[in-house]
Amino acid sequence: MNTSIADNISRVRAQMAAACQSNGRDPGSVQLLAVSKTWSADAVRQAHAAGQTAFGENYIQEAVDKITTLRDLPLVWHCIGPIQSNKTRLVAEHFDWVHSIDRLKIAQRLSEQRPEHLPPLQVCIQVNVDGGETKSGVSPPDLPALAQAVATLPRLQLRGLMTIPEPAETEAQMRTVHRQAKDLFEQLRAQGLPLDTLSMGMSADMAAAIAEGSTLVRVGTAIFGQR
Repeated sequence: MNTSIADNISRVRAQMAAACQSNGRDPGSVQLLAVSKTWSADAVRQAHAAGQTAFGENYIQEAVDKITTLRDLPLVWHCIGPIQSNKTRLVAEHFDWVHSIDRLKIAQRLSEQRPEHLPPLQVCIQVNVDGGETKSGVSPPDLPALAQAVATLPRLQLRGLMTIPEPAETEAQMRTVHRQAKDLFEQLRAQGLPLDTLSMGMSADMAAAIAEGSTLVRVGTAIFGQR
C-alpha cells in the first residue's frame, strides 16, 4: 500500500465534500461507511485512528470475529451483505445496522432475535432498482408493501433504502439509476414513513450518488486498497 489508510480516508472525505459543494449540499449530510470486508482488525484500527467510526461488512462470521476483537473501540457496525436465515441471530446480536433486507422473513427473524438490552436494529431495505439479474433486492413494485410491513416490527427501526446498481459506463447513466432510487425513497416518505437514509454509491460512483441525494456512501477499495 503506497499511501496510508489515514491518507486515503482524508482523500475520500475531500472528494465527498467536493461532490456536496458541486451540488449545493452540506458535506455533513453524507456519511462515509468504510467497507472493511476481508480486511483485518488491524486495518480497522488504523481507520478508527484516522477518525472513522462506521464500518460495513458483507460476510457475517468474519464480521462477528472482527466485532468481537474490536469491542474496545466505539465503532458502529453495518451489515451490507446478503443474510441467510441461519445467520439472522448473529446479525441481530452483533450489528447496529442492516442495509440488506430484501424479504419480510429475514426482517421478522431479526426483530425476534434482537436482544432486549440493545437498541432497535437500524435497517434499510435493499432495492434492485435497475433489475440486475445477479443482484439481491426487492423489486420496486414490491417495495411499498415490504417497507410498510418492516416498519411495524418492534425491534427494528426502518431508516431507508440501499442500492447496488449494475456498473454503468457514464456518469449520466449512474445518475439516472441513483435518481430512480431517490424517487422511490421520496415516494415512501410521502406515504408517511419517516425515512432519512439513502445508502447508495461506492468508490466508482460516489460523486454521482451524492449528486442524486445519497446520505451514505459505502467505500472500500479507495480506503483500504485492492483486495
